[in-house]
Amino acid sequence: MAENEILTDNDEALDAFTNNYQRPSENPCGLYLISPPEIDEHFVERLKKAFDGGDVSAFQLRLKGLNEHAIARLAEPLQKVCADRDVAFIVNDSVSLAKRLGADGVHLGQGDGDADEARVILGPSAQIGVTCHNSRHLAMIAGEKGADYVAFGAFYPTTSKDVRYYARPEILSWWATLFELPSVAIGGITTENVAPIVKAGADFVAVCAGIWKAKEGEDKAVAHFNTVLDQAVKGEIA
Repeated sequence: MAENEILTDNDEALDAFTNNYQRPSENPCGLYLISPPEIDEHFVERLKKAFDGGDVSAFQLRLKGLNEHAIARLAEPLQKVCADRDVAFIVNDSVSLAKRLGADGVHLGQGDGDADEARVILGPSAQIGVTCHNSRHLAMIAGEKGADYVAFGAFYPTTSKDVRYYARPEILSWWATLFELPSVAIGGITTENVAPIVKAGADFVAVCAGIWKAKEGEDKAVAHFNTVLDQAVKGEIA
């Protein structure tokens, strides 16, 4: 397989799930924020401003290329803001860092260990998420190993990370039809393209650039997302 090969899921068997799936209007879709790839000590003010804009279910600290000591120093004030606002503080990739910080949970990529191993280390109350790309098989394995949520994507092109796997909204409908475990949709999601993701059954949408690069500012971007998510759940936009 070529290093830059983009892998897509073309399983036509998924189409039936979208055609037959109807999202319950009483099931909300939450906003899951992911940090920019680079932050400094002043980012805490931006996070507070984002939370001022409205409901946020979780915040994931995702910093590549830094050692755990550096990430821990940046994490402390951010974790406090999350605790004060009742937002789950999730660490990306590192079970050991999540343990060190006493984070609310960890998000694991496919190369970051298994959910059952993370559970032993982090305890029963930790929220453990697993990246499943566009794979139903990986999602079922994650569920069997005790993950608290599965993440599918990318659904759209994104500048926040290199994308090798693209998922279709149909996989969200398949998951919502057969399993109770929450799903998170990730990858290039904006207020303009989120409605089909919500309609397909995502329990949460993970957003990075759509908030931190928004010209109107973090607070207004979060407020706009919440409005659009509510409208999409109610079927008012498609």
